[in-house]
Amino acid sequence: MGWKSTVRTITTEIHRAEREAQRKRRELERQRKQQLKMMELERAAYEVEVYNNHIDVLLSIHKDCGNPIDWQAIRAANPPSKPEKPHAREKAAREKLEKYKPGILDKIRKREDERRKELAQNVERMRQEDEEEYQRLLDRYQKECSEWEETQEHATKVLAGDPDALVEVIEEVNPFGEISELGSSLEFQGYEAGVIEATLHVNSEEVVPKEVKSLLKSGKLSVKEMPKSKFNELYQDYVCGSVLRIARELFALLPIQTVLVTALGNLLNTRTGHIEEMPILSVFIPRDTLDKLSFQALDPSDAMENFVHRMDFKKTKGFGPVTNLELSDLLLSE
Repeated sequence: MGWKSTVRTITTEIHRAEREAQRKRRELERQRKQQLKMMELERAAYEVEVYNNHIDVLLSIHKDCGNPIDWQAIRAANPPSKPEKPHAREKAAREKLEKYKPGILDKIRKREDERRKELAQNVERMRQEDEEEYQRLLDRYQKECSEWEETQEHATKVLAGDPDALVEVIEEVNPFGEISELGSSLEFQGYEAGVIEATLHVNSEEVVPKEVKSLLKSGKLSVKEMPKSKFNELYQDYVCGSVLRIARELFALLPIQTVLVTALGNLLNTRTGHIEEMPILSVFIPRDTLDKLSFQALDPSDAMENFVHRMDFKKTKGFGPVTNLELSDLLLSE
């Protein structure tokens, strides 16, 4: 083969290698684009799942409630039992001393007296260890007695409807974490009549989304502005559901019969032109009425009709300001 043929052969191999590399590069690029597309579809599905879960939380917040506390049982609880003084260590060591019989080696080495002395010293050590354990048990017993007395005193105040004691229980247990996580905060006030007033500060900007997320047939993410009417209805159901949840938690937590809940939202003050926090829902909720409701099936907004309440809501405009209820209104309604 001449040099020209050799060069042509080498050139052909080089071109073939280049074409193979180009095909490989195109295949890798195709795989990369396919992977990116799959990642995009997975990310879209995840965003829609998170969005739907958030909406579900907003609309179902009234359905859950903590376990009730039996304050009568707490007050009737027996005091801690005083511990008995332990003697197990000393007893075992003394039995070992009393049963001691010198062996051949002890006799040969004349260690009988020394061995008895060691066993007697061990009895004293075990007696001290028993005493130390008894002191630890006594310390724990005294602490438990102090806690029991404190609990009894607090339970008595709670059952008597002491306002400060009622609010202290709410602040200590704090069963409203889910509401707080959604961007709303709570304040409580107790009254001599055994009534708890709760003030709910609702931040609609953080709670209710402004957009609707869904998946197209292609699996891609669709993000559209939420219609104003849908936003308003969702916001209303969340506020009313939160009010029901607050009442349920308070009744489970405390031996009270009536809860007054007022929700505050950000509204435009047409007199000043500024956004201000104003009452948008105020409602008296008696325990007897609330206990009759089926929370898994009811509509939170419709459920307000079961109670004395003030709410000015229109689907197209949302909430309007209302005058919050007061205890005197409860007396007039009875």
